[in-house]
This record gives sequence, C-alpha cells and structure tokens, in this order.
Amino acid sequence: MKSNFIKRITIAVSVVLFLGLTTPQSCFAQIEEKRLVAPVWEGKVSEWNGFNKTDFKFENRDAYVVSPKTPAPGNPWVWRARFPGFHAEADLILLARGFHIAHINTNGLLGSPRAMKAWNNFYQHLTTNGLAKECVLEGVSRGGLFVYQFASRWPERVACIYCDTPVGDISSWPGGKGKGRGHAPTWQTCLSEYGLTEETAKEFKQNPIDILAPIAQNDIPILHIVSMNDVIVPPSENTFVLAKRYRELGGTIDIIKVEKGTQKSGGHHFSHPEPIRAADFMERFGSTLPKSKDYFEIRGSLNNCREKFESQKTGRVVFLGGSITTMNGWRDLVCNYLQQKFPKTKFEFIDAGISSTGSVPGSFRLMRDVFANGDVDLLFEEAAVNDLHNSRKTIEMTRGMEGIIRHARVQNPNIDIVMMHFVDPQHVANYRRGVTPEVIQQHEQIAEHYNVPSLHLAREITERMDSKQFDWKNDFKNCHPSPFGHTVYASSIRRMLNEAWAEPRNANQQPVPHSLPEPIDQYSYDRGKMVSLKNAKELTGFNIDESCDPRADKIGGSVRAGFHNVPMLVGTEPGDQFSLDFKGRAVGLFLAAGPDAGTIEYSIDNSEFKPLNLFTRWSRGLHIPWVHVLESELSEGAHQLVVRIAPTKDSRSKGHACRIVNLLVNE
Repeated sequence: MKSNFIKRITIAVSVVLFLGLTTPQSCFAQIEEKRLVAPVWEGKVSEWNGFNKTDFKFENRDAYVVSPKTPAPGNPWVWRARFPGFHAEADLILLARGFHIAHINTNGLLGSPRAMKAWNNFYQHLTTNGLAKECVLEGVSRGGLFVYQFASRWPERVACIYCDTPVGDISSWPGGKGKGRGHAPTWQTCLSEYGLTEETAKEFKQNPIDILAPIAQNDIPILHIVSMNDVIVPPSENTFVLAKRYRELGGTIDIIKVEKGTQKSGGHHFSHPEPIRAADFMERFGSTLPKSKDYFEIRGSLNNCREKFESQKTGRVVFLGGSITTMNGWRDLVCNYLQQKFPKTKFEFIDAGISSTGSVPGSFRLMRDVFANGDVDLLFEEAAVNDLHNSRKTIEMTRGMEGIIRHARVQNPNIDIVMMHFVDPQHVANYRRGVTPEVIQQHEQIAEHYNVPSLHLAREITERMDSKQFDWKNDFKNCHPSPFGHTVYASSIRRMLNEAWAEPRNANQQPVPHSLPEPIDQYSYDRGKMVSLKNAKELTGFNIDESCDPRADKIGGSVRAGFHNVPMLVGTEPGDQFSLDFKGRAVGLFLAAGPDAGTIEYSIDNSEFKPLNLFTRWSRGLHIPWVHVLESELSEGAHQLVVRIAPTKDSRSKGHACRIVNLLVNE
C-alpha cells in the first residue's frame, strides 16, 4: 500500500498546469485587484537561449530587454552594463526564475557623467513601463565603473550589486599606473570623458573605491568574483581595496575567488565556477518584497543537511503535507534547485503528500511515509491549510505538529526541518485584520520551541497582493496555486535556503544533533504509528477487503490516490463490530469517509460507548481521507478499543459504512 501514497523521484520534473478547486473570493473585496502584467516592449523580437529578446533604439542607442516566460512578482530585473553576453549563466537562471534582463549600449563612456545621463533616462523608461523600481546591477570588467557610478548617485534604485572582475580604480585600469597592464587608448578616452589630465587624474576621487558611502548607507549587498592571477584588472588594486573600504563603512560584500584565469586573457577570463551562487545572491536581494525584508524565520541551522549533501554526496529530502505538496509545482522546483546547487549529490526526493491531510494524519504516518527507507536529511512540512479546513481544534493542531517535529527529531537528531505556512483566503482575511491565523500561531509555537525554521508564505502572499504586485483571481488563482503561484513559493524557499547557507561551509564541520526540549503537550502524537488491520479482533460484520474500492456498489464519489484498491477494514451495517488490543496513550482511525459514511460508537476499556459521526462536509462527493483520534489522554499501558456501527446516521449519508484504511496508536 505504501507505494500508492509515497512517490519517489530522483530528478525534478517540469511544472504542469493545475486547475485548483474553486475558492471563495469574498475576502479579497477589501482592495482593488490588479493583475500581474508583464511589460511589453516595442522592437524586434528574437529568441535568446529560449527566451524572447526585444531589441530597440533608445535615444539613438542600441538597447534590449530579455523577458522571462513567467514574470516574478513586481517584475524584478537585472541591468547588465558592459559585455552583457559574458558569463550569462546566472542571467539564464534568473530568467527561469522570472527576472527580466536589460541592457543599453553606452560603450566607450566608462561610467562617465554622459553615461549616467543615458542610464538615468533608460532607468526611467524601463520602470515607467513596468519594471521594478529597484534593480540588480551586474557589471563585468569596466562595467564596474557604470555600476558603481549609478549606485552611488541613486542608491534607492538598487537592490544589490554583482560584479565580475570589475574595475574599481581607473588608475589601475585603463591607467596602468600600478601592477596592471593598462590600456593606453582607453586611458585617453577615460581622461576625456571625465575631463581629466594626467596630473588631475592623480587626485581623482570618483572611482568606485571612492564613492561607496551612499551605497553602504543604503545597505546594498555586494558580491564580486575575481581571478587571483588577473593582470588586466588586478584584484589587489580594485576589488580588494573596494571590499576593505566597504566593510569599514559597515557594508556587506562577499568575494568568490578563482585561482587561475586563462593565460591568453591575462588571467582576466575564466569559466564561471558558481553561477548558481551568483543567481541565488541576485534573487535573494533582488526579489521585490514589500514591507518586510523577507518572510522566514531561520531558527537553529540547516547545516546538517548541507554537510551531508556536500561531504557524502548523498541526500534524502522528504516533502510531507497535503494536496499543495503532492501536486506538481513548488516541490519540483525545489528539487530541481537542490540538484543544481549540489550537482554532484545523488538525491532521493520523496513526495509524502496526501491530499486533504494535515498535521494529525502526518504525525501517525510519519514512520511509514517519511522514514520508511531510513534517515532523512531535510524535511519540508506544511499543514496550515488543511488543519484549518479540517476544523482541527487548537489542541489537535499542537499535538499533530509537535508529534511530527518531535518524532522526527527522536528518530534522527540530525534531521533539518523547514515548516511552511501556505496561503488560504481565510489566512489572507486574518492578516488583513492584523491577526495571525490561529493555526499558524499554533504551528509557530512548535517551530519556536523546537528551533525549527519556518516560512510565512501566507503573510508574504497577502502583503504582495496588497502592494498590487499580482492578484488572487487572475494570477495566484487558488489555495492550490497556479504555476505562477508555485514559482512564488519556490522563490521564497530558495531565499530562505540561501540565507541559511550564506556562510561558507567549514571543511571540518560535523553534524550537530538538534536539542530536544521537554514536550509542550505530554499527549502530543510524537509516538504515533499505523497498526496493521490484522490486529483487529472479534470481527462481527466487519471484514478486511484486500482491494477495497469505496466507490463500488454504485456509491459514487471521487477518491484520493492511495484510498482505493487497497486493504480496508470494512463494515456497512448497524451492529457490525470489532475490537483492538493496543498499548499507548491514544488510539484512532484513518478512514475513507464518503457519501455513505455512517456513525460509529466506540468504547475504551469497557467504558460507556461514545457516538462519532463519520460523515464530513466533503463526504457527499468525496471519499475523503480522515483521521479521528478517538481518545488521546490515556494512561500508558494496555487498553482495548471496541468499535461498532450505530443504528443512526447523518441525514445526508447514503448508508452506514465505516471503511478503515489504518488503525492508529500513539504509544
């Protein structure tokens, strides 16, 4: 039966269109909706590495914009300075993530005031036509002159700076006054553009290394990549000077060092060693986030899984949740990202999502569906939508989620976990009232207690819609997101992982077991397990159907994957009965509750029988997977459960059926 529930993949697959269920729209009436619209450019359209490139003239200069197939929220973009086709690997990654790439030809102007006039006008043109107000600046070699001049003049327009072997001091290049070779013709052009002479150039204080204060004051992060044997633009006279001064001003800058560039290029050219890192950096800071810098809490660390991925070159990653997890989309994008980030690692990706299930079912199926093949390195868990819609009580939200987190940490103390809170219209309505949804409050309490990182995706989607980056009806479409919505989720997860893994890995690093505090609730389902149906005894009327299809006998209704043609303990008539001897603090049933779901009565240890209506608000058209924890605060030790079908039933039900997929015990 396990194979019907859990899907294992070794490589990520592409996103396909998923039309979600209709979602109420009333909570979105508070603001004027604005659909995400991709900017349209007039010019000659051609294909560039699988994307549309529009070439046009702007103030008599050649310019172009490369457009993504699906724009990211807010239309983020990268502005390439000189040599826009050089080391374009990161640009291609960003295009796939929804960024635009723009360029204007100001060759020969070397970042001078004339260049900045053209850049200012081009910026106004691009942002007026829909691109984000903050851009990512990317400069190669002399392109650094353009990038830093623009950022110094208009730091409020810049999200981050990424430069490749950039010029930081014109006396180094093209001047050649230090260790570098210089370039005499370009030096003369440079003097002319900046109105300098050989003498006044000695006192020139408008180099990138000199104009960093406004950039640092605006907390603009910087990443450079340099070649250590570069004799054209020596890093010792350019990047290293710039980095030292920027850090002294309180700025943040990282440097990727390549030991040897090609001899033919004077060490100035090389194969890019880390395009994913460059793309991650630009996405992390270039995403157009409103109000908050980001929407995640990094608690503890996610270094154990990184250490495993990098040192042992293997990794097992599991995604536990409901239909939003199991549908094609964000999960596939995250798998693809991890495989790109750790290209030498052999991954096993496990889809442990089951539609309609939340934290309570997850806590009981953890051992079967998550740890069946052994230890897990990284677990993604989401239940904020289904815990809401399944009307779980507050105490169940706590016991279910704590059961998952605590049991996982007991099973493997080194496991890294990411908790996610997906969006739902009711969550949106609560955030707009200034209230954190109850289910998210309960799950966050668990995350804080166990030092687990969490992603506030519901709040992010709400605030980005309220800032009119996109709308629900046309763009996100449903709590089962459109492909666009899945890209937003995946982008948020990448940003969090990039933040968590921002520091270089220590080569001597060893896994550090996560601490295990005392439980919040002593009755949490942290020892939950599924018990074989064969443990049911004293069957009267009930029988085990080895290949049960609950839709048979003209009952009708749809059924979730894994809940048909599988063994079920089935009773259909009043008076049908069975018993279960078990040891544990809780006992329950995992059911397929469809159009003919009846009412049961149950007794623990010869206590008075209690009634339980199995028919749910979804049962009319769906044999929905549903967990009922019958008793959850039992003393540890041996107990007996007796279940019988009652003579009464819900008025909406077509019958008295009780179809049990699994018997549940919390030891």
